[in-house]
Amino acid sequence: MGAPPQLTPEERSRALAKAKQSRQVRAGVKSRVKSGEISISDVITLAQSDEAVAKMRVLELVESMSGVGKIRAKTILERLDISLTRRIQGLGRHQLQALEKEFIQRSAIEPGKLVVLSGPGGVGKSTVAKALKASSPFFVSISATTRAPRFNEVDGVDYHFFSQEQFDAAIASNEFLEWAEFAGNRYGTPRKAVEESLRSGKSVLLEIEISGAKQVKEKVPEAILVFLEPPTWEELVSRLEGRGTDSPERRAARLTLAQEEMAAASFFDKVLINDQVDGVVASLIEFASA
Repeated sequence: MGAPPQLTPEERSRALAKAKQSRQVRAGVKSRVKSGEISISDVITLAQSDEAVAKMRVLELVESMSGVGKIRAKTILERLDISLTRRIQGLGRHQLQALEKEFIQRSAIEPGKLVVLSGPGGVGKSTVAKALKASSPFFVSISATTRAPRFNEVDGVDYHFFSQEQFDAAIASNEFLEWAEFAGNRYGTPRKAVEESLRSGKSVLLEIEISGAKQVKEKVPEAILVFLEPPTWEELVSRLEGRGTDSPERRAARLTLAQEEMAAASFFDKVLINDQVDGVVASLIEFASA
């Protein structure tokens, strides 16, 4: 091992000042965690942009959780196969997910249920999601997409409209619970809002495509996957052909895709027929409260 670098008095002073500032930042974060102001997931998100937080030892972070303490913190990390010397920036994707899940489960408030609604295009998923949002305390997640907004869509209400570069950056920062490409555009579910709602005890509805639903089931096995079917194939064809926003070629492609999507129903936990929106909404509420 070579000799340590020789610092000038000015360099040493700057290094000491930076170290002191980092310790203060970490102490402030731990204090906010202990008081319940922020969660483990919030700290992990903060670590993506703050070097001082990224270098915090995971053990210190877990110890700062109210009601955990030093002995229980070590037991938790050993069970999650996380080294006691590991820093937040050194955690792998699966370790991060395990750590976040641990403290969602340990919350004093019983976490909400995650319900995933999927099905073929044109079956009425958006209509059901809007009705559920208007008539229940469900949090209905707003997806991000790279497609251009339609004339009647509002950013932050119908979708979060991302550029390709913004979507790439969100993937790299692990900001999506799931994402998939569909009909030439990408769609993703922002993770933070979903996890915060579940921790607060509020059930969450994700209205997403089938490939995204399968990703969610892999990450959150307790999620309830619901497949929405049309009353008849003829009615689905009528809905798709009646869409004024699609070209004839686009409608034909949607019909072909819908045939493939209908075959995925067996993968889902529940199957509902969308013959009456109010009935579907009542069933979704029942699944979440069971």
